[in-house]
Formats: sequence, C-alpha cells, structure tokens
Amino acid sequence: MEELLQIMKALSDEIRLKIVKLLEGGELCVCDIVAALDMVQPKVSFHLAALKEAGLIRDRKEGKWTHYSLSDADMFRRFLLSAILEKMPEVELSKEKSRLVNFMKNKGAKKISFIKERKRNCCGK
Repeated sequence: MEELLQIMKALSDEIRLKIVKLLEGGELCVCDIVAALDMVQPKVSFHLAALKEAGLIRDRKEGKWTHYSLSDADMFRRFLLSAILEKMPEVELSKEKSRLVNFMKNKGAKKISFIKERKRNCCGK
C-alpha cells in the first residue's frame, strides 16, 4: 500500500507531470529540464527525487551530470505512465517544449566549440 501511495503522491504534482511528459521524448539532463521548466536546479532536483523514489524515472550518471529517463522497471508503472502521457494535452507543455528546443539548439552550438577545445560537459558552460 505504501508503494502505491508514493507513486500517486509523485504524480499528484503539476511540475512532476510536466517532467514526465518532457521525458516522454527521451533522456534529458537536469540542465535540460531546468531550462524547459524555467526553474532553479534545486527545485527541479526535488521533483526529480520524488519521481525517482516512486520508481517512475531512473537516472544515469555521466561525469558530474545526471541524466533522467522514464522507468520501464515494471508493467504497472509502464502502463500508468503510458495512460498519463496519453491524457496530457500537448498544448499544456508548449512553452516548456519551446524552451527545451531553444536550449538544446544553443547547447549543441556550445558543445561544438567546447569539443574543438577538447573540453566537454553537459551544459556547455
């Protein structure tokens, strides 16, 4: 029962639902999610931790960066996430997706210049 409550609590927040919807498109770094939501990193990390504790997302470390993706750990969570993603209208995240696309374009340009200098990190900073 406790596990189910944790999952439902994690999905009861609009920001966390937006994060899940953003991750529908594939793995994202924390900096990508911060840019898309236009929020500070500690607040985004708090929401990511709640989703991770509920087993809805997973993380992968690459150097000092953490990348997140939707979890496919068990059938219940996969079906639940699939149902939620299907019900969430795309228009609800139009601003966030637009910010993410712009950030990714700029991030790509920054990465190219850093690769030339043999320096590389997630956000190109």
